[in-house]
Amino acid sequence: MVSCKSTKTIAAGEVDATLSSKKIVQKHYQNQSDFNTLSGKLKIDVTDGENAQGVSVSFRMKKDEVIWISAPVGVVKAKVTPNKVSFYNRLQNEYFDGDFEYFSNLLGTEVDFKLLQNLLLGNAVLDLRKDRYVASIVQEKYRLQPKNARALYKILFLIEPKNFKIANQQLAQPKEKRLLTIDYTYQELSEKVIPNVVKVAAINKNFTNDIVLEYRNMEFGRELRFPYKIPKGFKKIELK
Repeated sequence: MVSCKSTKTIAAGEVDATLSSKKIVQKHYQNQSDFNTLSGKLKIDVTDGENAQGVSVSFRMKKDEVIWISAPVGVVKAKVTPNKVSFYNRLQNEYFDGDFEYFSNLLGTEVDFKLLQNLLLGNAVLDLRKDRYVASIVQEKYRLQPKNARALYKILFLIEPKNFKIANQQLAQPKEKRLLTIDYTYQELSEKVIPNVVKVAAINKNFTNDIVLEYRNMEFGRELRFPYKIPKGFKKIELK
């Protein structure tokens, strides 16, 4: 087990103007943190333009298998696996149990478990190895843009020069008037790099969701349980 008590916010590094886009992509994947479990506290602030909510939750992740959160005394609890999204809210006596359509509606783009996990860890939400990119330097970071424009999506990635993690990533669907933009700062935990703060802005036509995640007291390698059971009598949330 590795504790996060000695974490520190990471300062920016220096860019290397000689790096090719292929090398930048390669380094991004070489520098992804290798772990089995990650746990700690997660402060979540959500604003939709009319309402604002904030909550601190317990956060647990088993890489590639499950993401779990629980608010104090289990008022809100969620469990996400590669096949299912499920959560309940004791304040509203309601629950959701279904596929990733809920997150897709929230973020304004198609979401699966891998994309959600990459978003939470500061990795590219799309597989950069499946496309060719043009590299440039912007704001002391590496910028990657597709060499060939996509028909439905416009994408852009800014990558930190120190750790080759994502500084900013954007997915836009101009015809659908959708934009997802994600900004990161990072902290170091025993030679591994994890997010410190993640800021998500999801615009869907005239509707905007702003989500801020702050990671606190994180640990690697704990033996974790993921208890979850939807209480009886709760009303199921039906997506429109």
